[in-house]
Amino acid sequence: MGKRFNRVEEQPKTRHGGNDLKNFTAFALQGFPLVKSGDNVAKTIVETAGKDGLSLEDGDILVIAQKIFSKAEERVVKLKEIVPSKEACEIAETTKKSPKFVELVLKETNDVLKASRDVLLVRDKRGLTCINAGIDKSNVEGRGNFALLPEDPDSSAQRCRAEIKKLTGKNVAVVMCDTYSRPFRRGQVNFAIGLAGIDPFKDYRGKKDLFGQILKVKNIAVVDEIAAAAELLMGQGKEAMPVVILRGLNDIVGFCEKCSTTDLSISSEEDLFKDTL
Repeated sequence: MGKRFNRVEEQPKTRHGGNDLKNFTAFALQGFPLVKSGDNVAKTIVETAGKDGLSLEDGDILVIAQKIFSKAEERVVKLKEIVPSKEACEIAETTKKSPKFVELVLKETNDVLKASRDVLLVRDKRGLTCINAGIDKSNVEGRGNFALLPEDPDSSAQRCRAEIKKLTGKNVAVVMCDTYSRPFRRGQVNFAIGLAGIDPFKDYRGKKDLFGQILKVKNIAVVDEIAAAAELLMGQGKEAMPVVILRGLNDIVGFCEKCSTTDLSISSEEDLFKDTL
């Protein structure tokens, strides 16, 4: 069976004698094949789960690494085939990056926020604020090949979810994830960049805390928490486990047919760091 993580391995009795401890289970699919251009991601997930002895259930949350969508959707490019523009050459001079690589970034970018020797930070065509427009070559076969983010991560997640429903009859949620740096914090964390069938938030605003005080700002980005939890099993190297299934979160996470990762993006009016870069 897939690699398994339990918050609570068994259901120990509480001091009140009940079995009401909150818990969830996560399964990382093992033996996941290398995805190629044109592959059906949903079908591969269902088949791999079956080989692991795992059947999908209603309410399961599938956290899927962005890279396998990019590979299946022909979003891998050869750097040697890129012709840099004048703008790319100018930015490359500042950042000391390859002009061809900078051109790749610009093609995926709406706005360059900061270009320096330390970082090329952009707001990409999907509305994501990220380094190098999320382009990288880790876990991509072939020298000089780079993976771009899917053109529309939400649509990719929705298609995957619909295909899984078609193949299994089960209503699951899909979260596409990728790894990002965080302002003022060392290290990287898995974030959700695409979703289907899940509310990205758990909203506590208007509810009371332990002492009856009304919570005013607690609106938790639960899909990012789910993505980060899944990364504990996925890893970032040669683990080859790009899909994690979370089960048992039905009472914690809301399911939503029309929610989108755009709900997570803030407006320019809300941006606390506006004009500081």
